[in-house]
Amino acid sequence: MRHGVARFVTGFLALPVALYLFYVVWPFLQAAGYSLTDWGGYSDKQSFVGLDNYVRLFSDELIRKAFWHNVFFLVTVPLFTIALALFLAFLLNVGGRGDRAGIRGVFGSGFYKIVFFFPQVLSLVLIAVMWQRIYRTDEQGLINGLLIKIGLVDADNPIAFTADPEPFLGVPAVLWWLLLIAVWSGVGFYMVLFSAAMQSIPRDIYEAALLDGASRFHTFFRVTLPLLRDTVSVAWVYLGFIALDMYALVFVMTPDQGGPNHTSEIFASVLNFTAFQRGQYGYACAMGVALAIFTILLAALQLRITRRERIEF
Repeated sequence: MRHGVARFVTGFLALPVALYLFYVVWPFLQAAGYSLTDWGGYSDKQSFVGLDNYVRLFSDELIRKAFWHNVFFLVTVPLFTIALALFLAFLLNVGGRGDRAGIRGVFGSGFYKIVFFFPQVLSLVLIAVMWQRIYRTDEQGLINGLLIKIGLVDADNPIAFTADPEPFLGVPAVLWWLLLIAVWSGVGFYMVLFSAAMQSIPRDIYEAALLDGASRFHTFFRVTLPLLRDTVSVAWVYLGFIALDMYALVFVMTPDQGGPNHTSEIFASVLNFTAFQRGQYGYACAMGVALAIFTILLAALQLRITRRERIEF
């Protein structure tokens, strides 16, 4: 019987595994191979250069700039998205007044969940195009048009948004405007994720905490957050992957796909520019392999740091 089950499982998984190896693993191995050459991408002519492309990464000024921009998103995107999603999920599940039915969410919580989750049904490119209209630097832009009409902004000097290279808190302003879009588009999904996790926590725990005199503030930090630690850890890893990408937003929202003056460059945009504009596919493959390795190591480190014994309740 056991051998029959093994044959069934093997036969069932053979095709999906083969497709995965052919379409995912093999291209990655090809990219790793090309990263050791000076391949130009449009011909079969290539020479083996060893680790020269990887050594070049450490001396490339544009790569260093893009790396720190990715680090900015790596810190801020998970931090702001998770914080806001936890706050909203707490309000929608246990933020309302208690009554005979026990602790419940704020009034209309079901409607709010639909509203906040709505951006998830839209593609990221569509979201970027929509925000491109919101961020327009003239009177046709939603924000600038409103501020100009009420007299808070001069029509001759509107807010530049994603065309603003000036630093704010030491970071180019364009990155903060991209961060706003990333948080807005992702917070609804993680709000629903945290809401589902909160609903698995017995209401008796919340009621006992409130009967003991705990405020909602203490209930959140002493009860809810510790019991959601595993879910938050997984969300942080997923958002870390998103933060290390951000290519669609940069490509659609910024001038010259990484401008102005390279102030919004990220690893993915530099990779695209190096491959398709400069024709240095071998060097671009080295960037992709380095980014993949960094992402895997970062995820492993994050899961290692947050690993603990599962809490049963």
